[in-house]
Amino acid sequence: MDTSLVESFSLDHTKVIAPFVRLAGRYEGPKGDVISKFDLRFLQPNKGAIPTSAMHTLEHLLAIYFRKEIDNVIDVSPMGCRTGFYFLCFGEAKPVIVMNALEKVLKKVISTKEIPAANAIQCGNYLDHSLSGAIEYAKIALEGLRVLE
Repeated sequence: MDTSLVESFSLDHTKVIAPFVRLAGRYEGPKGDVISKFDLRFLQPNKGAIPTSAMHTLEHLLAIYFRKEIDNVIDVSPMGCRTGFYFLCFGEAKPVIVMNALEKVLKKVISTKEIPAANAIQCGNYLDHSLSGAIEYAKIALEGLRVLE
């Protein structure tokens, strides 16, 4: 099977040190649109995983808070390994700008009192949330956050 088709499979997960922000890809569409993809790594790969309830809450909070910090956000998506998130935006975003925005976003997470859209109408699994867990992992990610070149 050709694993070279997936950028994250080319990252040596045993050599990186989390937490970090990394430009994981720059893609140009057929009409010249540019999309920047970032790896927002909260936890050390293969050493831990964010519980699904905390991950789910972080997804909700990051989706809203990032859109208040950076223009042209496409999506913030959890990684299947549950060690972080992918952040996608239109245009050429600089890793340091994304990292600074992530720091602001995580500080907002820490002061959050209510999970947005955590109800049966707006969420497909509204009972699986943990605000306290999201806050705990936001604090972990803030410790030593840096840009990985």
